[in-house]
Amino acid sequence: MQLSTIYEPIQEDLNKVEDRLRSVSGVEFLRLSELLDYSLSGGKGIRPALTLLSGKFYDYNLDYLLPMATAVELFHTATLVHDDAIDKSSVRRGRPTINTMWGEDKAVLLGDYLFAKAGALAATTGNLQVIKLSTQTIMTISSGELNQAFNAFNLEQTREDYFQRVSSKTASLFSMATESGAILSQAPERSIEVLKGYGYNLGIAFQIVDDILDFIGTEEELGKPVGSDLAQGTLTLPAMLLLERYPEENPVKRLFQNGDKQKNIELAIELIRSSSIVQECYGVASDYCSKACHNFSLLPDNASLQALIQLADYVINRKG
Repeated sequence: MQLSTIYEPIQEDLNKVEDRLRSVSGVEFLRLSELLDYSLSGGKGIRPALTLLSGKFYDYNLDYLLPMATAVELFHTATLVHDDAIDKSSVRRGRPTINTMWGEDKAVLLGDYLFAKAGALAATTGNLQVIKLSTQTIMTISSGELNQAFNAFNLEQTREDYFQRVSSKTASLFSMATESGAILSQAPERSIEVLKGYGYNLGIAFQIVDDILDFIGTEEELGKPVGSDLAQGTLTLPAMLLLERYPEENPVKRLFQNGDKQKNIELAIELIRSSSIVQECYGVASDYCSKACHNFSLLPDNASLQALIQLADYVINRKG
């Protein structure tokens, strides 16, 4: 199913979020405006859509939900800009990264600006619970990034380490999107917990699929080179399973021990594609999507609920 179909219950308001994102670029300093415009284009809009869909079950107040949905996308974009600068990535969404075009120093400062702007927008809701949630999420994401940086090329990581990192880096922002939408719509506490749990589990599934696609996708689909995670020394679930199956003679092990980078990445991709590892990882991701939707009987049955169910299915079946 296409995202455009899933977004139908909120498409008009998602367009308003896009308008607000464009207005963020409208600053007097033209060079900053250029960087903002470049960084804020090309996304799928999943996170702001989650905020709007989660706000559709009770009091759907756009005065609060629109700035928060915009803030969520700005938070996400800030993390991408910083990630690319840290990893020295050259390509994102099929085009040169900010750090490639303007330099790492400009990328770091742009990411800081985006975080600050997102915080300012979240503050306009006047909801202290949401404002606190936003700042806590930034801390959680930063902690996850530090964890990943300190463990680059570390073979001694466990599945528990992996899921903890995924929880911090990806799931925390998904759950912030759904939880803030629920809070701002004055949902009862039980419904807030259901939607928060949905975002959290969907975020883990989303990252697992990302990690699978890093081995089985194409550069055109991914918008970046295949095997980028391995090249950065990031141990993801497919690579962990490969290490478990071949503990001695393993291209991931050789790569992390300063072996030939390109040759070992290609061998790892080939081994993973020709094994049952991909199916096993998809099974784990599917379990998280099922867990995400587990308590949906506690929510009002409306078009937004069906959209959230369809979005879980999309996360598993997407190609990029």
